Amino acid sequence: MLGVDVGGTFTDVVSVRDGRIEVAKVPSDPATPAAPVIEGARRLGVEGRPVFNHASTMGLNAVITRRLPKIGFLTTEGHRDMLTMGTVWRPLDAQTDAGWRRSFGDAARPLVPRYLRRGVTERLLPDGSVLTPLDEEQARRQLAVLARCRVEGVAICLLNAYVDATHEKRLRELAREVLGELPISLSSETSPLAKEYARASTTVVDVLMKLVYADYATELDRELRDLGFAGELNFADCAATLLPWEAALEQPFRIVVAGPAAGTVSCARLAETLADGNLICCDVGGTSTDVSLVRDFRPIVSNTFELEHDLVINALSTEVRSVGAGGGSIVSISATGDVLVGPASAGADPGPACYGRGGDAPTLTDACLLMGLLDPDGFAGGALRLDVELARAAFEALDTPLPLAQRVSFAYRIAAANVAEEVIDIAIRHGVDPRDFSLVAYGAAGPMLLPATLELLHVKRIVVPPHPGLFSAVGLLSADLVYSDSRSAYVVLGPGTAGTVAAVFEEMEERLRRRVGADRDDVEIRRSFDGRLYGQSWETPFVAVPEGPIDEETIPELVERFHDEYERRFGNRFPMLPVQGVTYRVQLVVPTDKVEYARLEPRDASTAPRRTLELRYLADEPLHAAEHERETLSSGSRVEGPAVIREALSTTFVYPGQVATVGGVGELVIERTAGAD
Repeated sequence: MLGVDVGGTFTDVVSVRDGRIEVAKVPSDPATPAAPVIEGARRLGVEGRPVFNHASTMGLNAVITRRLPKIGFLTTEGHRDMLTMGTVWRPLDAQTDAGWRRSFGDAARPLVPRYLRRGVTERLLPDGSVLTPLDEEQARRQLAVLARCRVEGVAICLLNAYVDATHEKRLRELAREVLGELPISLSSETSPLAKEYARASTTVVDVLMKLVYADYATELDRELRDLGFAGELNFADCAATLLPWEAALEQPFRIVVAGPAAGTVSCARLAETLADGNLICCDVGGTSTDVSLVRDFRPIVSNTFELEHDLVINALSTEVRSVGAGGGSIVSISATGDVLVGPASAGADPGPACYGRGGDAPTLTDACLLMGLLDPDGFAGGALRLDVELARAAFEALDTPLPLAQRVSFAYRIAAANVAEEVIDIAIRHGVDPRDFSLVAYGAAGPMLLPATLELLHVKRIVVPPHPGLFSAVGLLSADLVYSDSRSAYVVLGPGTAGTVAAVFEEMEERLRRRVGADRDDVEIRRSFDGRLYGQSWETPFVAVPEGPIDEETIPELVERFHDEYERRFGNRFPMLPVQGVTYRVQLVVPTDKVEYARLEPRDASTAPRRTLELRYLADEPLHAAEHERETLSSGSRVEGPAVIREALSTTFVYPGQVATVGGVGELVIERTAGAD
């Protein structure tokens, strides 16, 4: 099996063959994003591999940087500004800021400029009846405007189209007549759910992703075949479940941000191996740190997520929060003289100053190099030599009276504090105590930075998994193929509405069975619904639906399950109030082979250090730390801090007052030593 995680700085490729894990790390190339993937695949070999599982942040980066194709947006006349208005919610830190504007609004960086958003004369009522018929001549005039503007794709979202798609489908036919064969996304097919804005933003992102990924995916598949690959190329979605790449590109909004979710799934797989079901997952990459939770062995999944504040996507997604503290995060000085780390990043090009590729801004990687944590000759498996003098020059160029030692020390400590703050935030948001959780440190920079947070968070322990630099890519080899569908229908659950609910589920299940092959008997069907107490404006998601037919006898069970889930989430129960179903979901899960963590064979292996390092800027005086090679450590080995444990694609720093113990599958467990302050 092969898996690849395409990040903003590095492309990580992992291979599992005959129980042996091999890895390759290649610098990402935004200009030719397929090239690093192919290079990593070539190094590891693709002949005879059954699957190649792929995750990428390419679509997310395109949205964030606004390097997007020109598209048009058609909606019901009078509603074209919904893409600027959003949900009208402000973030907490903007509540009193009169100058605050949404990042995707017309005053900032719109996904679709206002002149490309056109209103069409038509109107459906919430029950699907026609209030105003579609004016086809007026629609053609609006499409002619888009034709003159040379749009590359069109998103169509009409009011209440999730109830009846007739007008949207006819608009697509007219668009084909006027614009030709351009990518077109209909909200009634992309996201047939209630609430117009989220449906519209999802549809816009969907057509953008069709344009971003189409050539890339086709080129990737072709070049893999040229290398001799004859298996299945699968793309991961935002919940790190897999789909064949052609099926994924039918609704590519689902794959817009897959990499961080893969790391969370990898943590869930590790949780099973370690029999530790409560994990805080921290992926410290080149640009940011992605934080998520595994609770009771399962990732926390949401029914929507945001690419930016209020830029809502209707897709199942593993809940991941990000903070700008990665290896490439730029260190700067604020107007008041404070040292800042992130959110700006040096990325892969030019990268940190020590890369010697033209970057002159100091980064967290430069700080770790000056501290002595990084080996200048062994970075990224020896593929890149780091220049200590360039790193020093970058820090010395900062406009601050602070001495060099404090500049470097503060950069490292502030980055650790930024991550710790995000961990505490996500714990509070979900009502959990970090002291009951283990923190998994992965990503190339995670094991080097996160042990410092043990002193700030008081989590049970830090766990550094095998191959931390490619841990997210390993997660892609722990995921199932999942075909999913969802529909909205406002139905008060009662004996008289059982037929309506049953019909919605049966239609979705039949459609999915046709896609996966109706004769397959190895699929697992999962059904759920989002419901609310009648009169509420928000839903309680993922209420499980039992197996078997839905009829008058099973409706009371659905209602009871809703009240159970509501009480579990919110602590209250209102059985006297009617329950209204809103969104209904079906998943067809096709089991796949998954990566297994091999147990370490008992062997006599010395824990004597390879050498002693001098670590600078961590204390008033230099620290002397033992340096170990991870592959020489065996199960049960103990390494007292301060110590540095090196491996091909990552470095682990055991802080003073900590001890690292090697576990049964090679994981490093870092805990505070008895009596440590």
